Amino acid sequence: MPDYRKDPAALARLNPEQYRVTQESGTEYPGTGEYLHNKEPGIYVDIVSGEPLFASSDKYESGCGWPSFTKPIVPANINELRDISHGMIRTEVRSAHGDSHLGHVFEDGPVDRGGLRYCINSASLRFVHRDDMEAEGYGDYLDQVEEVK
Repeated sequence: MPDYRKDPAALARLNPEQYRVTQESGTEYPGTGEYLHNKEPGIYVDIVSGEPLFASSDKYESGCGWPSFTKPIVPANINELRDISHGMIRTEVRSAHGDSHLGHVFEDGPVDRGGLRYCINSASLRFVHRDDMEAEGYGDYLDQVEEVK
């Protein structure tokens, strides 16, 4: 089992926006994220810890302005916390091992796929293409990756 954790070297490599989002619970401006329109097959991992979070096969176009997923790859890698900031009650999503702020989860996702919408900041993610997954140690998740339509 890989040892996923908040890595000081990874923190040092974050650009200001990545740091603001992951470490200060920030939010990207809608429509600006690097992975919003990514349709390549692969997985999305925590930019700080490397823990696997979401698969391309669970990504969908929600129209909300951020990458959206129906479920995490490994539910244990996601912590859900009550968020009462900005005058709203929401459920914040953080990576379990890296403790990076990822975004929020809402109950307005595709009903036929479980009804959840994980609304995630691109700045908190690193994309690993299917062709690189084995070499980067994510081969166990290849069965969860398929071409995105």
